Amino acid sequence: MYDLLVVGAGPYGLSIASHAVSAGLDVGVFGRPMASWRDHMPRGMFLKSEPWASNLSDPGGRWSLAAYCASRGTEARHGEPIPVEMFAEYGLWFARHAVPAVDEHMVTQLAPVQGGFEAVTDDGRTVRARAVALAVGVMPFVEIPPALRALDAPLVTHSSHHSDLDRFRGGDVTVIGGGQAALETAALLAEQGTRVRVLARAEELSWNDVPPPWERPWWQSARSPHSGLGPGWRNWFYSERPGLYRRLPEPTRARVAATALGPAGAWWVRDRVEGSVEVLLGHEVSAARATPDGGVRLEVLDRAAARLRTLETRHVLAATGFTATRDRLALLADELRTGLATVADGSPAVGRDFESSHPGLFLAGLVTAAGFGPSMRFVHGATYTAGTLVRGVRRRLRATAPDVTLPAPARAEAPAPSPR
Repeated sequence: MYDLLVVGAGPYGLSIASHAVSAGLDVGVFGRPMASWRDHMPRGMFLKSEPWASNLSDPGGRWSLAAYCASRGTEARHGEPIPVEMFAEYGLWFARHAVPAVDEHMVTQLAPVQGGFEAVTDDGRTVRARAVALAVGVMPFVEIPPALRALDAPLVTHSSHHSDLDRFRGGDVTVIGGGQAALETAALLAEQGTRVRVLARAEELSWNDVPPPWERPWWQSARSPHSGLGPGWRNWFYSERPGLYRRLPEPTRARVAATALGPAGAWWVRDRVEGSVEVLLGHEVSAARATPDGGVRLEVLDRAAARLRTLETRHVLAATGFTATRDRLALLADELRTGLATVADGSPAVGRDFESSHPGLFLAGLVTAAGFGPSMRFVHGATYTAGTLVRGVRRRLRATAPDVTLPAPARAEAPAPSPR
């Protein structure tokens, strides 16, 4: 029986595993490493986060993105976006150096048993653990607008369903959404010769500014400090103080998690959209149906004109984000899932150590944003999560098995300075 079973091998799962191994725990890690980044993001995309805010976390800080780039003879520079392919390779490099062997089979069901949990994998095996860290990323929480859900998959997909966009080359695609995923996907489609338009409910698009220089006068830094979520004191609080964020009233936490850092495009994609992609602002799909020739007819509400219009396309691509509710954690056995306490937005409640209301079940990533803030939607949140969660696991194990002596955590080496 493992001390800790980590379900998921993305940035959060790998970071938790690294901290757990350093803490002397017997750890099992299941999942395809960096699967979302390798399988669900088209070639040509970039990370929106700054390179220095995109590190996976190990206790010694040895396996940073900067260290990976240095090992390849390059450099992660402030203000220069990192290609998704490079970030995925970095995650695999981190996994080889910082975590135990990852079992690439997927956990298909997790159920409580006496003394802990039992997991079933997709090859039919069962494994047991005293505690579980559920780090399943975003894919269980894909959100398709209600008006599009009746369409078959060949006609509508989510932006995360594609590792490349070649199937749309020379075709006609309508992208729903006004955030980074929608805008960058539309840019890639246009650049490969696809006729593409963007439908957004907002009356205007929002664009993030070019980040200020890393080195700047002290008074500029004091007025608007750098943070893992962008410059400014509010972003600094969200990204650097998740533990304090958790002390905010629950309705405030849920509202901020849902609205902070709202839909916006990165500064480096703006020129690729404006003048190249048709953008219909103030438009919302009210109904959709298949056409006899295999396309889609959309009924679209034009808010400015207060009228419905009809639009035909060959494919609808919903870049409409993710909704991390308890009910979408389908791999949890019914009695475990339905027994979890929730907060205002329907996500599972978590305590100060990321432990759910079911003792020994810890959660990580997007599903904890309502508890610990917007940084849990980004790689940057993995550092706080990993250290805090593993300390919570050790406390849980001591409480449930006081006769078992846990090894002392390994002493972390001082991390090398990160190049900017």
